[in-house]
Amino acid sequence: MNAVVLWSVVAAVLILLALALVSVCLYLYRVAIARNSKAFLGADPSLPENETSSWHSAAAWYGSQPFELVQIASFDGLKLRGHYLQADVPTHRAVVLAHGYSGQGEDMAAFAREYHAAGYHVLMPDARGHGHSEGRYIGFGWHERKDYARWIDELVRRVGPDAQIVLHGISMGGATVLMTSGEPLPPQVKCIVSDCAYSSVKDILTYQLKRMYKLPPWPLVPLTSLVCRIRAGYFFGEGSVLRQVSKAEKPILFIHGGSDSFVPTAMVHELHEAAAPVDKPLLIVPGAQHGTAYTTDPEAYKGEVLAFLARNLGPETVRLPSSQEA
Repeated sequence: MNAVVLWSVVAAVLILLALALVSVCLYLYRVAIARNSKAFLGADPSLPENETSSWHSAAAWYGSQPFELVQIASFDGLKLRGHYLQADVPTHRAVVLAHGYSGQGEDMAAFAREYHAAGYHVLMPDARGHGHSEGRYIGFGWHERKDYARWIDELVRRVGPDAQIVLHGISMGGATVLMTSGEPLPPQVKCIVSDCAYSSVKDILTYQLKRMYKLPPWPLVPLTSLVCRIRAGYFFGEGSVLRQVSKAEKPILFIHGGSDSFVPTAMVHELHEAAAPVDKPLLIVPGAQHGTAYTTDPEAYKGEVLAFLARNLGPETVRLPSSQEA
């Protein structure tokens, strides 16, 4: 085989490898970031279903309430929609509830019911690329942090300048409210509750690539990040929750399941350590898997949230379910 033929073969192999690599990265983008059905989550043993009676009764409660469909415009021109339920009595207390990956606002119904029962106005946005909101991609909290800043402004407009606002999110929603914590927030935002958040977009996607596909991060994560920048407008490295919490000026309650293998429990310790020196309690619920800290030990969850809100909102606090209700 002469040199020309040899180099032709090498070039062809390299082209084929490059095409294969690009195809894999496009596939990973479609699976993780593009808006579509995430059917693979349903078969993931790390994501147990919430089958408690309180969860089902909360869904029934949600369907019976006069929620108002509300809409705002995102910084990049998307129509973002959510559901708003006014308190039954006059109050300045309000909560913004942030749902998880591939979910929608109504997934937070169990929390919405309890905050509303305590006299709070409740806002349940559908994140971009989810539910009733527009968007062709998932921002993993990075672009959503700007969206939630606008939802906060909308809530202040509705409740008034004396509003006292709590941000409470789970999973990607937990990461979203932590991403938001690092932005300049109005004085109406009093505190933040983050349940089972990840430490960064890059970290969680690297972890899931290894967990689900047994693949190394290099070169797939950097190249998929480039695809994401081209198609969704951000690099994975931009979405650092750790960096955002280091700038936070609002009190943050960190919660995580002790047996979480979808977003490993180690990440909450990183977040807690990185957080600015504000009021920042940490609750690890032993035995709880991803997103189940609330149902695994409702008394511990209830106690920690109530104490946190009492410190930062005064004596009037929400009533989370007791163990008999959960």
